[in-house]
Amino acid sequence: MGGDPAGRLGRVSDNDIPESPGSPFRHERTERDEAPQFVLPLVVHIEKDDPPARTDALETAARAVLVMLADERSLGDGEWAGVMRLWQDARIRKVVRRARGGEWRRASALPGITVTGDAAEVRVFPPVPLDGWPKELARLQVSGTDLDDPRPPAPAPAEGPVLWLSPDLDMSAGKAMAQAGHGAQLAWWDLPDGERKAWQAAGFPLSVRTAGAARWRGLTASGLPTVRDAGFTEIAPGSCTVVADHPALRR
Repeated sequence: MGGDPAGRLGRVSDNDIPESPGSPFRHERTERDEAPQFVLPLVVHIEKDDPPARTDALETAARAVLVMLADERSLGDGEWAGVMRLWQDARIRKVVRRARGGEWRRASALPGITVTGDAAEVRVFPPVPLDGWPKELARLQVSGTDLDDPRPPAPAPAEGPVLWLSPDLDMSAGKAMAQAGHGAQLAWWDLPDGERKAWQAAGFPLSVRTAGAARWRGLTASGLPTVRDAGFTEIAPGSCTVVADHPALRR
């Protein structure tokens, strides 16, 4: 099913960063910075008069990353496997842009996968060089992805996978979508093959929620996969943004 092809990821948390020198989320310069840099583009469909709810968009983006990782075209000798390996050998960058109307139709014509949520639509594309975006995607805006939840999200299912967001950080929806995608990817890499297959067969169910302060302290000390941001945009380098809590990873 594919994993960390470089074999250098490991879990990432406040406590084990020193023992995980190859983590793609360290803000110090590492050998991953010397590799060719690729980006996983995600485009969220946001019509001005009918935007999706924020949590729906975050969950859909996270599932889109998982769908791309598990797709047969990303594995083995698949047509996207080469760029997927290059991307995973460097920093695991994801950039979220928005599209509406004709922009969305043009983006949807490019090779990729569209994943839908309750109302959200996110299209994920094979990784592209950091400075080599297709023109149809390069012209899309990064700004304008601020979204709201019309009502508070329901509590996350106790037995399902949850991507917990830090309560201490104020992230735009686009930034939070990328971070949720990072968390989903860390969980995918840590899961045994059988658990990956089961998750994929179920359609990658997951929830994205913001943790309370006390829960967050426990989560960051739990040993679960934890994202520390590299600090390229919005937040300080090394900030813990997401903890990926999958039932099969709980200790």
